[in-house]
Amino acid sequence: MVPATVVAGGIVLGMANGAIAASFAVSGQTFKVGASKLEGTGFKQYGGIAKESDGTQHPVAVSEIADAKLYDLCQSVNASIPGVPIVLTINAGGGGKPATATNLLIDMDSLEGDARFENIKIGRDAASMNPAQPVVPKSFGQSADAVTITDLEQVARSTSAGVFTLNGLKLKVNVGKDAKECF
Repeated sequence: MVPATVVAGGIVLGMANGAIAASFAVSGQTFKVGASKLEGTGFKQYGGIAKESDGTQHPVAVSEIADAKLYDLCQSVNASIPGVPIVLTINAGGGGKPATATNLLIDMDSLEGDARFENIKIGRDAASMNPAQPVVPKSFGQSADAVTITDLEQVARSTSAGVFTLNGLKLKVNVGKDAKECF
């Protein structure tokens, strides 16, 4: 298996300088996503820029997955205010009923886990992959027919999907000593 951090590191090193637009303005705040397993088909990855409404830019690794299943999904965002720890958590996809997404698009800062790719092509011209976001021609990209990542831990700036189904959804605002993130 290829460690996902090696793959993500290669993406970031291969990014072009600031010429890629984000699909929407991001908040500037990161959030964490964990899953015991992600299974996906139609995988693409390339460098990008997540842009805040004030123009602040953040280099990101962009992952596209045409169809995804996420098992034991946990998403958390730190919403603390001075002196009061607050973490919003969302859990879904447990009990053998995974969360599912179509046309999943993720702008991420980091990714960890154990990854397995089927028919991977590394070092592609990102523009030749028909990406969902604009890219600089001849910038680094990679694609695979399928991807499986176990013990996924990701820090992201944005996520969007055509359809995102959260089976067994549980949303909770955790305050004080209970304000713990997914990882």
